[in-house]
Amino acid sequence: MRFLTWLLGCLLTLSASAATLQFNFGDYEYNSTPTNFQSLLAGGGAPPVWKIISAEMPSAFSTLTGNTPALNHAKVLAQTGEDMTDEHFPLFVYPGEIFRNFKFSTKFKIVSGITEQMAGLVFRFQNVSNFYVVRVSAAGHNLRFYKVVNGIRSDPIGPTVNVPAGEWHKLGVQCDGNQITLYLDDKLVMPALGDNTFVEGTVGFWTKSDSVTYFSEAEVDYTPRIPPAQQMIDAVMKKESRLVGLRIYTLDDTNNNTHIIASNDKSEIGQTGGDSELGAIRDGAVFFGREKGVNNVTMPLHDRNGDFIGAIRVKSKSFFGETQDSAVTRATMVRKLVEQFCTTGDELRK
Repeated sequence: MRFLTWLLGCLLTLSASAATLQFNFGDYEYNSTPTNFQSLLAGGGAPPVWKIISAEMPSAFSTLTGNTPALNHAKVLAQTGEDMTDEHFPLFVYPGEIFRNFKFSTKFKIVSGITEQMAGLVFRFQNVSNFYVVRVSAAGHNLRFYKVVNGIRSDPIGPTVNVPAGEWHKLGVQCDGNQITLYLDDKLVMPALGDNTFVEGTVGFWTKSDSVTYFSEAEVDYTPRIPPAQQMIDAVMKKESRLVGLRIYTLDDTNNNTHIIASNDKSEIGQTGGDSELGAIRDGAVFFGREKGVNNVTMPLHDRNGDFIGAIRVKSKSFFGETQDSAVTRATMVRKLVEQFCTTGDELRK
């Protein structure tokens, strides 16, 4: 019981670690489109035009010395398409991380637009038919929040604000559970909103119709989503000094092969498993192997009903006189720990 209490504490600590992701557009060539983003379109009209350009920005040092120019040139992300279709929403989404609790912010400048003059952020984005958005309008003098669910837009809500075109501003959104907080120029613009529609998703940039808009200095402060299986491996490896390696496998989409979903060596995640892992998941078989000074045991993982949901491979240091049965018994203790915190296939894979 003391070990389980310690282990639960480790899991809570692991899941609470903070991280920051910065989108540095200065790393890209002029007129290129960053390849780690997806250019998408909600609504109709021509494809968006997202690219890196040079723009004037206030110098970070302009307030420190009178000898520093007030403006300098920097690479920024720009949406330069000028399609005047009303229901035309260019999106530029970062698919590399799914965020749950976070603060996403960016500097932006609305440059021009005849039909619209807007800039926005999408967050907890699922696809072009399901996401949250916060946007500002220079022409409409307002900030609005709304959600899109199965392609249907909710009624926008938000205050009147003054965001002149041709000037740099900062837009931010913070999500903590079902609480959504919106910021403009680092100031709270309205009371926090509560909504349970989307609990996590990706983030990105948003414009409308013919709005030509620039974005720069974007970043996400977030709590990383560590899958339960990986949390478990990290905690057990820290506690058990005799363990050399731990891997957890599940079936791939074809159900004809396995792949690693968690490992003490994170570079292994995604690699294909072998016959022993497949046999453990399909048939419940236990496999034992011995290298010099090391035991390898592969066995099935069970859900709360006893069905096979994955396989675990336990690699541990052997000791003099250790038998196969004792090695399997030690591996079984590790397996049972994982099963206590991952009681369904969905919990194991999420």
